[in-house]
Amino acid sequence: MEAREPKPELTERQIEARARLRARTACLREQAAEDARDADGLQGAAQGAHDASDLPRFRTPPTTKDLVDIDDGVLSAHDAASTAGEAGKGTPDPAPDGPPWRYNMTPEERAEWCLRKEQRAEKKQKIKETALEKTPEKLKNPSSFQVRLRTGAVYTGLTVVCVLTGDIPMVLMLMVVAGICAGEFYYMLRQDAKLPNEMLGIIAAVLYPPSVYFYGLAGAMVVSLALLLALLVWYVFWLRARIPDVGVSFFGAAYTGLLLCGLVIVRQSLDVPWGGVVVLLLFVSVWANDAFAYLVGSKFGKHKLAPRTSPKKSWEGFFAGLVGSAAFWCVLSFVPGVHMPIPMAIVFGLVCGLMEVLGDLAESRIKRNSGVKDSGTIMPGHGGLLDRCDSMFLASITAAILLIAGGCIPYAVF
Repeated sequence: MEAREPKPELTERQIEARARLRARTACLREQAAEDARDADGLQGAAQGAHDASDLPRFRTPPTTKDLVDIDDGVLSAHDAASTAGEAGKGTPDPAPDGPPWRYNMTPEERAEWCLRKEQRAEKKQKIKETALEKTPEKLKNPSSFQVRLRTGAVYTGLTVVCVLTGDIPMVLMLMVVAGICAGEFYYMLRQDAKLPNEMLGIIAAVLYPPSVYFYGLAGAMVVSLALLLALLVWYVFWLRARIPDVGVSFFGAAYTGLLLCGLVIVRQSLDVPWGGVVVLLLFVSVWANDAFAYLVGSKFGKHKLAPRTSPKKSWEGFFAGLVGSAAFWCVLSFVPGVHMPIPMAIVFGLVCGLMEVLGDLAESRIKRNSGVKDSGTIMPGHGGLLDRCDSMFLASITAAILLIAGGCIPYAVF
């Protein structure tokens, strides 16, 4: 027979947890005895060594898992006071809210930050009231459709101007879009009990487009490696961080920043102004997919596409969106410098349309898991910017891969 391995020695942390478990169990037993005596009309029950009035009631006996992590604030006020008396430290703060630079704020700093936040809210409210006073009466109470239409017009106009003006304006626009979308993404994940590092994620998302513009795919690889190393350092030295938090931080930057770099690649592959025209047509194909799917789905949609993820989407709207995407890909084949026959354009349009729907459903799944309706409020009538760009992320990188792999545009990968 093989000799049994000796049991590993308990760590100091486990010993303390078991001691707290025994003390709490004794207090709960005393509490149960006092409750029984009170039920029988007995008064003046003897007080034990520990006062269990502040202890939580357990439906089942507590385990060491309930007590083992001191840093997560699982101690009750009674246990925290006794621990503070022994170790000379108070109860650690619970998991913080907000970006990393607010994790270790003193009470004075937090009070000052709250005051500044209230002052900013008051200024915003005054600006809104001033704008409302100067708004004509017929525009003061617009319908939801009018709000969506005006917001969409502003978004579309800014996109067209930035894309057609030149390379730098488009890259700057993508940097702003990536940064805002990354912030909204991390906001939603915090609602899902995650603790991503917003600062590192947003910086990386913003740096992806210019890195690809100036250094190509090598620039994207450098940013990804730098982000990974920075997140590992953060994970090692900030003990509250978990592996899922590291993964969410990296995924958010790549999802909102790296995928948009496909537009930069397409823009650089063609001469001025045709690179901007191709990028604009890619935007229009995504918008056409959304518009066709909405119009046909709202009128004729009866069969749900993904009822648990996005109940409003239908198979009828899905196929209509694919038609809209393929139609503008056929227009894209006539741009000078793009060598793509019509049958290939239709196939590429359908594939890109599938990726657009997948990107939309992925963002809907994130919102559903996080329990939020919209990713933000920056676009009245639409929600957040991430709600408008979710289809563009996968569509941009898919379009770049298809055009380069099909030999439609000249681009040297290596």
